[in-house]
Amino acid sequence: MRTLGRTGVKVSPLCLGAMMFGAWGNTDHEDSVRIVHAALDAGINFVDTADVYSAGESEEIVGKALAGGRREHVVLATKAHGAMGEDPNQQGNSRRWLVQEVESSLRRLQTDWIDLYQIHRPSPDTDVEETLDALTDLQRAGKIRYFGSSTFPASEIVQAQWAASERHSGRFVTEQPPYSLLVRGIEREVLPVCQQYGMGTLVWSPLAGGWLSGKWRKGQDAPESSRAGRMGSRYDLSDPVNQRKLDAADALAQLAEDNGLSLVELAIAFTIRHPGVTSAIIGPRTMDQLTSQLPAADVVLSDEVLDAIDAIVPPGTDVRADDAGYQPPSLTDPALRRR
Repeated sequence: MRTLGRTGVKVSPLCLGAMMFGAWGNTDHEDSVRIVHAALDAGINFVDTADVYSAGESEEIVGKALAGGRREHVVLATKAHGAMGEDPNQQGNSRRWLVQEVESSLRRLQTDWIDLYQIHRPSPDTDVEETLDALTDLQRAGKIRYFGSSTFPASEIVQAQWAASERHSGRFVTEQPPYSLLVRGIEREVLPVCQQYGMGTLVWSPLAGGWLSGKWRKGQDAPESSRAGRMGSRYDLSDPVNQRKLDAADALAQLAEDNGLSLVELAIAFTIRHPGVTSAIIGPRTMDQLTSQLPAADVVLSDEVLDAIDAIVPPGTDVRADDAGYQPPSLTDPALRRR
């Protein structure tokens, strides 16, 4: 077990992510519950979901899985921010929405409290002080135990810590960024900043959206993927950037084979090897996927293997920039660049 930041809470180095439970992945609720139970029986005590995953269905499945006495022994995390309806106020980081949505998450999860309530993305139109004050009140009301951020740039992590100190409010005690062998950008600033502030870090997509599943190999047909169906441009092999991802994935797969590992084991073990990482979120859709990912917790990578990884994908490098999970409006909104 590892300590989640400076909270004193002990969590497993692998966190079970529930994004693939429900309409986005495994639509069989009973099978999804079995996967949750198998993960808990294997020693995982940390479960992460979000309201927006399959429009609340993922939270409902997790609630079913933890009913009957298991809830007490699980560190349960969920998130808010994404749109949960057509009303423009059914999203974001405002007090109005968070106070309302936490109640919906509690109901779907069948619990009286949430251990870690995370803000899924920054909201440029909302003062972070507004968000921190609302979360602090929810904490004092006993609705949530701790709160954190997800996919925040380093500058906004620092801003939030400063705001909490100035206002004597609660602070973000965790950050949840993307991190994998192909998406290493957080090594530049995010991980060092989190370490500086004593924040726990639970990293998502250690398999880089399936690129590190071992199925993407040179000379083979591209595998069928639900993600590829939703985000075709990120998997289009006619794109030179994706070709570079394929080259890197193939070289990493060969490195794994040379060291008696599967690429899945190498990829996940790499993320939890970094001293700034608390847990890696694994998101299995099937029992077989869970079984293939669990052994990574016991893999110890040598310095020679880590050096070989650095030679394939240099530290701090995102092979594809938009895999980093969040692009600020200053880059995505032309009006902010051309006014």
